[in-house]
Amino acid sequence: MQFELAPDIQERVGKIIQALNLDYINSLRIVCIRSKGSTANAYARIWNLPQIWQKALDIRTYYIIEVLSENFDSLDEEHQDKVLIHELIHIPKTFSGALRPHAYFEYRIDEKTVNEYYKRYLDSLRSSNDQ
Repeated sequence: MQFELAPDIQERVGKIIQALNLDYINSLRIVCIRSKGSTANAYARIWNLPQIWQKALDIRTYYIIEVLSENFDSLDEEHQDKVLIHELIHIPKTFSGALRPHAYFEYRIDEKTVNEYYKRYLDSLRSSNDQ
C-alpha cells in the first residue's frame, strides 16, 4: 500500500471544521493522507494516537484522516464531504486522542447525523457567501 499527503483533502477538512464551528478540533493536528492499493471496503478511515502513546513519545494529540483513493476519489463532491464529516465527528470534544464509536449513549454517528451536519455545513457556506 502507498501513502501520500493529501493537501486537497487537508484544505477541505479545514474548511469543514471552520464552517461547522468545530472549534474543539485543532486543524493543525489533523493530517490528511491518501492511500492507494488498499483492499478495504471503506471510503476513509480516521486514525488516532492513544494517550499512552502520546505520553510515551512525549507528543501531543494528532489524528490522521486517510482517504482510500480507489473508493473515495470516484465519489461526487457531496458524498466526499459527507465522508469527511463522518470521520471528523469521530473526534471527541476533548480532542484527547480517543475516538467516538458509532453508537454511544443516545448519540449516533450514522447517515442521519452526517446529513444534519452536512446541512449545517451548506447553510454556513451559503451564509458566508451572502456576506
